[in-house]
Amino acid sequence: MSEKEIRRDYQDEIISLMKGNDSPRVVHYKLEDYHASDIAQILNEITDQERKKLFRVCGKSLLAEVFECLEEEQVGQYLNSMDIRRAAAVVAELETDTAVNVLRELEKERRSLIIEALDSDVRKEITIIASYDEEEIGSKMTANFIKIGLDLTVKQAMSALVTQAEENDNISTLFVEDDEGEFYGALTLKDLITARSTTDLNTLIVTSFPYVYATEQIDECIERLKDYSEDLIPVLDENNRILGVITSQSVVEVVDDELGEDYVKLAGLTAEEDLQEPLGQSIRKRMPWLLVLLCLGMVVSTFVGVFEGIISRLTVIMAFQSLILDMAGNVGTQSLAVTIRVLTDENLTFSQKLRLVFKESRVGLSVGIILGMASIVLVGLYLMIFKQRDAVFSFSVSGCIGIALLVSMIFASIIGTLIPLFFKKLKIDPAVASGPLITTINDLIAVGCYYGVSWLLLIKVMGF
Repeated sequence: MSEKEIRRDYQDEIISLMKGNDSPRVVHYKLEDYHASDIAQILNEITDQERKKLFRVCGKSLLAEVFECLEEEQVGQYLNSMDIRRAAAVVAELETDTAVNVLRELEKERRSLIIEALDSDVRKEITIIASYDEEEIGSKMTANFIKIGLDLTVKQAMSALVTQAEENDNISTLFVEDDEGEFYGALTLKDLITARSTTDLNTLIVTSFPYVYATEQIDECIERLKDYSEDLIPVLDENNRILGVITSQSVVEVVDDELGEDYVKLAGLTAEEDLQEPLGQSIRKRMPWLLVLLCLGMVVSTFVGVFEGIISRLTVIMAFQSLILDMAGNVGTQSLAVTIRVLTDENLTFSQKLRLVFKESRVGLSVGIILGMASIVLVGLYLMIFKQRDAVFSFSVSGCIGIALLVSMIFASIIGTLIPLFFKKLKIDPAVASGPLITTINDLIAVGCYYGVSWLLLIKVMGF
């Protein structure tokens, strides 16, 4: 049985448990045996009444773990169906950054009631994180970490760890502050456990441990965070005091969000769309770029009109225009995507950019040669077999297509790399601005090359 089938069996068992008549205490203990992810998967498969039953009997810690597996908007909907005190108890168990994001999904009045029901320490942590803009790294931190003083012994540090571990389970790394409360360094749990009681704690502390400031923009510091393999990275305020930590899971989520934003920008959109977005809002976001593309498309169509005489004499070549344009567009888009990914590194040097351009041009040349040769053979055979044309004419046309593919792919890969680099230099978001311009330039080059080669080879040289 596959892992997927096993998980499905677990989920079916949970659904049966919710539909059964076991007492709340029995259901509570049985739910503890299942993974939070499996419980999260069945929430949409059970009725509202069964879901409310699960929320009442499930332990608050496990329920918080379940909610960590869901989207914040969905969690907000479930919190709306709970009693205020129960909702506050679950929110208190969530990671602080998740709690902040979930509370933002609630109506102002209900949000205020839940926050008032929270413990003062939890309320303070949530207020601090909520004070940072969503584009600042401080909005992604959590207060779930262990902090110790610099003047402790190994035994005292272990005691402080045990005490704080009751409330904080991110214990793989301990962070050290000096006598003035400023961040001093960090030590791992493994080093602390294996140290002798007589060992000087200072010898275990890494003072060069990476850190970020809460007010730093996410897109500016994300590359630094990706460079480290630490489970936790401290977040400091302007006075160098530890406010919270960024977990490795948060780093993955932030990177995924950034890539998602770049992806929709390549399509000319300004934010990720979902099923709940109003029709008018979707149209307003898409229409500006579609109008730009309409105008640019008219430019390409006007350019095609220049070759009207060639098309009228050799109408068969018109059938293969879309093949040239599509392949050039595909290569340009691939180069653009690669370049956007590379440009997330703010420390990219000029020589590295040149190396990127050279590499992409070689890729364009290589795939152009392969696909150009393939098109010569395939299109030539197609014209001979299905269009009943002679071999000379068939392979002359396919030769034009092969040459046009080669040239257009080389230029498409170079343009797809140079234009985003150019926009980046001008401080313009390359993900937003590059796509339409690259498409138009590639179309112009592909059309000009295809019909130019066809005019020279088929009409002037071959005399068709």
